[in-house]
Amino acid sequence: MTGQVEGKVALVTGGASGIGAAVAELLAREGASVVVTDIDELRGPEVVARINKNGGQATFLQQDVTSEPRWAEIVAEVGRQHGRLDILVSNAGIGIAVPSITEMSLADWRRQTAINLDGVFLSVKHSLPLMRTAGGGSIVMMSSLAGLRGAAGLSGYCATKGGVRLFAKAIAMECASFGDGIRVNSVHPGIIDTPIWGKIPTEAHGQGQNAPIDPEERAKMATPLGRAGQADEIAAGVLYLASDASRYVTGTELVIDGGMFAGGVARKG
Repeated sequence: MTGQVEGKVALVTGGASGIGAAVAELLAREGASVVVTDIDELRGPEVVARINKNGGQATFLQQDVTSEPRWAEIVAEVGRQHGRLDILVSNAGIGIAVPSITEMSLADWRRQTAINLDGVFLSVKHSLPLMRTAGGGSIVMMSSLAGLRGAAGLSGYCATKGGVRLFAKAIAMECASFGDGIRVNSVHPGIIDTPIWGKIPTEAHGQGQNAPIDPEERAKMATPLGRAGQADEIAAGVLYLASDASRYVTGTELVIDGGMFAGGVARKG
């Protein structure tokens, strides 16, 4: 343990699996007391048990990030347990793909927006007052490469993740104007090998099948580095933004995508 966030208190939403779990575990290894929240009441406690077994400090709270009353309860509980909040990682999100936007139901549009965008809004609205009592901190919002460029079949997802990107910038400017010492940034993963891919059928990409997408195969074709990223590689970026190493960084985006946003390459050999 190198203690990059030693003594800090972190709240990580969507922390039961994938990127959220990797973030929670890394922050704990680096000295933070971590509150993990998720709607998944089975895997969430497993992540916390793993953290505590490995010498970290973590607790789990069940949470639907679209519920404002639950947000008030979560932040109040963090205040009771720790008396402060230094790091907020707004990670919870879902991806809903459709062959065409004309086939997307309003219910699915609203569900995705509620989790991916409303949930982030609520996280900031309710966490900021507690963070301000600590005299500063870091908010990291999980966006996506899809928040920087369009993707066929994922227009609703792109809309939400693009919204997260600009919301982060606006809150960064608000916090700077308050002089509250809180920095705000967004993270933009590319193709990362996490469970979310198993929930997006290839039918949404015009192949007429319901088999899950293989992120590794997709990354070999689409990513300059030729492979899918791993959740711990995103977690390392979040740790940087959460720690004092990024104390002069606010209102920007950290793209971790194996080079996809930069361009394409012709493979040799």
